[in-house]
Amino acid sequence: MTSLPSLHETPEHARLRDEIRRFASREIAPFAHAWEEANEFPRELYEKASRAGLLGIGYPEAYGGSGGDLSHAIAATEEMITAGTSVGTAVGLGSHAIALPPILNFGTDAQKQRFLPPVLAGEKIAALAITEPGGGSDVASLATRAIKDGDHYVVTGAKTFITSGCRADFVTTAVRTGGEGHGGISLLVIERGMPGFSVGKKLAKMGWWASDTAELVFDGCRVPRDNLIGEENAGFIPIMTNFAVERLLLAGNCVAIASLAYDEAVRYARERRAFGKPIMGFQVLRHKLANMATRIAAARALMNDVVARYLRGDMVTGLAAMAKNTATDACSFVCDEAVQIFGGHGYMRETLVERLYRDARLYPIGGGTREIMNEIICKTEGY
Repeated sequence: MTSLPSLHETPEHARLRDEIRRFASREIAPFAHAWEEANEFPRELYEKASRAGLLGIGYPEAYGGSGGDLSHAIAATEEMITAGTSVGTAVGLGSHAIALPPILNFGTDAQKQRFLPPVLAGEKIAALAITEPGGGSDVASLATRAIKDGDHYVVTGAKTFITSGCRADFVTTAVRTGGEGHGGISLLVIERGMPGFSVGKKLAKMGWWASDTAELVFDGCRVPRDNLIGEENAGFIPIMTNFAVERLLLAGNCVAIASLAYDEAVRYARERRAFGKPIMGFQVLRHKLANMATRIAAARALMNDVVARYLRGDMVTGLAAMAKNTATDACSFVCDEAVQIFGGHGYMRETLVERLYRDARLYPIGGGTREIMNEIICKTEGY
């Protein structure tokens, strides 16, 4: 179940999967549990991931990328999770996947040359800051304010739940430069060391322990106007464009997590004995596994279809929301069943399925809640 690639994948995808699988098995898996318990992984892992070609997937070679598209990025992340077994490490390494696209797609040539190469080389860390303490999925109501002052913006406000926020060298940040609603939103690149920018605190989470998550504070932070991405008051479209891709990446995460939990459950069911035989011999348990496998296959099929449509140039806003919900539901179900199959061992911290169960709980929330996804689906379906 772990290695069940899309029908659309090519030999190039297969080679990429093999390379990333070997990297994750060597550089992450042996340390995954310790890093999760320590609530961080070594910063030098970024440079190792860059040398392996991982960070540059989906980015042009002109900026230090290794080429490819969304399908390659999802394939690589799947291998990172299933072979490395640390969701927190994978998402921490991948925070640039949602921080850099607005710069790549809407930034100036100077901004691309300045911000992309050092991140893709593993020398700097990038994060995306949208969510605020006073609001979650309602992006149009964000309150962090950026006021022009000569050739700078003065930014005041706060962001929260920011992946890699503690370590980030720069943060692609949504701010309000105009009036209320989505028409007054802009994107600024705010860099570490700028006066008035600080990490409020490192947040303790239910899962994803190896990745750092922060609350960021902007107290009269002065940001050069050269750091404005795209046009002023036109940041909402880049944000929404970014969300569709992020939701497909999250769906890929869920398929990978569910596949890993399923494989662990199958292994345990073959090894664990009860009443004189392996528990795999009980029909009720085999049917659990059959339901788990079916949900994973369905989530993977929908995700692959939506990715193919996206790469073809189709509008996939509603379909991406469907894919995310389907994948998060499958992931939650499979991880819960895996813990049940492990019994008491599944409740223990040293057991992988216990960690995956906690990691899975974020996905119906992050990147837009399940309820917001349903609203998006309703709008795209016309009711």
